[in-house]
Amino acid sequence: MAVELYNDGKHIVHAFYDLVDDTASDVVQSNQFLVVDHGHGALIDPGGNMTYTGLLMDMQKYFSSKDLDYILASHADPDIIASLNKWFIASNCKVMISSLWARFLPHFTSGRDISERILSIPDQGARIRLGQSQIIALPAHFMHAEGNFQFYDPVAKILFSGDLGTSLVPHEVAAEPVTNFAAHVPYMQAFHRRYIVSRKVCRFWANMVRQLDIDMIVPQHGARFVGKQAINDFIEWVEGIECGVDLMTQAGYQVPK
Repeated sequence: MAVELYNDGKHIVHAFYDLVDDTASDVVQSNQFLVVDHGHGALIDPGGNMTYTGLLMDMQKYFSSKDLDYILASHADPDIIASLNKWFIASNCKVMISSLWARFLPHFTSGRDISERILSIPDQGARIRLGQSQIIALPAHFMHAEGNFQFYDPVAKILFSGDLGTSLVPHEVAAEPVTNFAAHVPYMQAFHRRYIVSRKVCRFWANMVRQLDIDMIVPQHGARFVGKQAINDFIEWVEGIECGVDLMTQAGYQVPK
C-alpha cells in the first residue's frame, strides 16, 4: 500500500514500505518510491522481483506503464535495481545510474542490447527533467557504494537518501516518521558503522545538503525524518559518526586459524 508523501494535484510522491515480505529473518525491509509530475513519472530504487507488481499497479493510477520516463538507481545492489529487466519489458523507460555501475546493469537483463536505455550519471551529479519539474542527482559516493547518488525533489522538498539513514525495523514501523531521534539512533548505529565508508565523506555530505531546503529525508530502508528539527538532528548525527575505515584495525585483517 502506498504512503502519500506529497500531493499538490500535479506533483505526487508515493512511498512503499510493505512490498517486501520482511517477516522472514533473511529478507531485508526496503522502500521504493514513485514521483509523478504532470503525467510523467520516475521510480527511485524500485527493488527486485518482490516489489515489481505493487509498483506497477500503483503507477497505473497516474499513467500507463509504457509512459514511465525513468528508473533512478542510487547504486547497483539487487534490492535497488534487480527488477530492471521487468521494467524494460513493461515500459519504455530509461535507467539512470552512476557511470561506475552502468556497465553492470546488463547482468540484470535478458542479454539483448540495452545500451540506449542506460544513462550514466557523472560523478558530479546531474539535474534530471521530469515533466515540468526536475530531480537532482546528488553525489553520495561511498555512502555506501563507490558510485552512489541520492535524489532530491525540489518541489516536494524531499531528499531520497538511499542507504544513508537506514534503520533496521519492520515495515509497519518503517512506514511511520521518526518521532524520537535519540531513541531511533540504536536502530541506525550498526548499519552505518559497517556500511558507510568514513566520517570524512559524512562531513562532505553534511556540508552539501545543508544548502538545500529539505522538509523530509527518506531512506531506502526504515523510517523517514520529517520536519526541520528531525532533519537537523539527523545531519548532525551523520556528520559526527565514526564508521567504516575509521574503525578498522589490524585485528580485522588476520589469516583465519
